[in-house]
Order: sequence, then structure tokens, then C-alpha cells
Amino acid sequence: MRIVFAGTPEFAVPSLQAAALRGEVVGVYTQPDRPAGRGRGLTPSPVKLEAVLRGIPVYQPENFRRAETRGRLRELKPDVMVVVAYGLILPQSVLDIPTHGCWNVHASLLPRWRGAAPIQRAIEAGDARTGISLMQMEKGLDTGPVLLSQATGIAPDETAGQLHDHLAGVGARVLADALGLLRATITLPPQPQPEAGVTYAHKIEKAEAVLDWTQPARRLADKVRAFHPWPIAETRLAGERARIHAATALAEQHASAPGSVLRAGRDGIDIACGEGVLRLRVLQRDGGKPLAAQDYLNARHADFPAIGPHAAGASG
Repeated sequence: MRIVFAGTPEFAVPSLQAAALRGEVVGVYTQPDRPAGRGRGLTPSPVKLEAVLRGIPVYQPENFRRAETRGRLRELKPDVMVVVAYGLILPQSVLDIPTHGCWNVHASLLPRWRGAAPIQRAIEAGDARTGISLMQMEKGLDTGPVLLSQATGIAPDETAGQLHDHLAGVGARVLADALGLLRATITLPPQPQPEAGVTYAHKIEKAEAVLDWTQPARRLADKVRAFHPWPIAETRLAGERARIHAATALAEQHASAPGSVLRAGRDGIDIACGEGVLRLRVLQRDGGKPLAAQDYLNARHADFPAIGPHAAGASG
């Protein structure tokens, strides 16, 4: 079998490893090298590094608009093209090239969370369940029929980073199963996505990281998990920006204004929300490293006396 693989970030690497297990990947497409790091030097994608390590030819077109770019893909004579977080929308002229079309490993149970950030949006919404969908690609945004899927639970304290790593492995296993069936000439019956239950996972914006204390504590706790490891939830505590790496929602009634510090101690800093209380357990000052609440308070003991509320979210 001749497989062409298209992917870019770390999430796609386990799927590339699964596809390449039998030496059937004849070419890898990935995004062009981009500036990264303090020196802003051109940096290859994780998928490119894996492909080079395996001696697989790498192609990095900006897009597929040029006939010669599509012609190069056609020359590879792919039986199937596997796409995992590639970062480009493929035109119909590309989808039609492989004998069995293009397969996409998508990190949700479609049609829920189509789009760019399915892992973060699932956690942000408080979902208890997600999974992997192997989809036959068509022109629409994640609208194609599902060939295989596997569900998995989302733990109450699981972050986007942890779920990302877990789903990357699940995606590789689902892809391996599908390729095994294809080798055995067993047809995967495409299941059209239902119209009911469609949701879109819009790209995460950095501005979303600022916590709105008028929201319920449960929703804010989910945001903290969803925005870890990027962009990291944040607020202002006693006039200083604090990034929140871990927090717990408490089902506690109060009469305080949203954003008030109710308690500050070894277990955490408790902030009044529109509904309930959010306990901040791991925090980071500008230029510092993440600290447990007790260590954070020790560094700012003058700002957090044992008694008396302080405003979270206030400018000073």
C-alpha cells in the first residue's frame, strides 16, 4: 500500500508512526518551517522531524493552488492520504487524487466540535466524554462521513495538554485499525454525520484567558483546564497579574461581590464567583514559575493578610 501523510504538530506524530510502521508511507506533507524561539530561527515541525528520522521524503508547499504541486502529489500514486492537524484546507482537486481519498484523524466525536480546537472546547464546555473520529474528507469543514470512531472519558481534573496526549495515542490506534482493514480489502462503511448535535470548536484566542468572575465557578474551573498549557488562564490579584495553572470549583454560597478574595491559605486562594467559589491552587507571577498557593502567598504575604477581602480582577 502507498500512503501519503499530511500533518504538522506533535499531535500528528503518533499517527505518522502508526502509518509508517510497515514502510508504506511514500511521502509526508507538512507546513513550511516557521520562525520560533527567542532567536526566531526557522524551525521544522514535529512531523517533519519524525519523517526525516525515518528517511521519508518531505514536501512543504504553502498550498496546493499550483498545478505542479498537485502533480507532485499525483506522482506519488497514493492509495490513501492520511491528514492529521495539517493546517491547510485541501481543495477537491487534492481530495480526489488518492485511490481511497483522504482520511482525517479528528479529536472529537463528530459532529460535536468540528473545527480548530476540539480538545480545548470540549473541556471548556464541561464535556465528560470525547474521542477520535476517522473521517472521509470532503470539501466542507469536518463534515465528511465517519469511517471509525473511539470514545474516551474526560477526567474531572484533566487538562487540555493531558487530553491532547491521550487522544494522540487513541488517534494512532484508530488509524492503525483502519489501515489494517484497508490492507485486508475490508470496506469501511462511511456513516454520514447527523445534522443534530453539530457544534464548532473555534480557534482559541489569547484574550479568552482572562477570567470573568461573574461566571459560575464550575465554568471557570473548566476554562483553567481547557487553557492549559496555552494560553493559561489569568486574572489580577491585589494589583498584579497572576496566571492560573490549577483551580477547583467549590459549591459554596456567598454574598460577596464576584472577584472578592474570600480566603487565602495553604489550600488555596478562594475567589467569589457569580455562582460558587473558585479555589486557585497553582499560580504564577510575571517572570516567575508556577507555584503552589502556599508558596505564592509566602512571596506576597504583605498583599494577603489573614483577614480581609481583596479584589481579584481589579487594577490595583
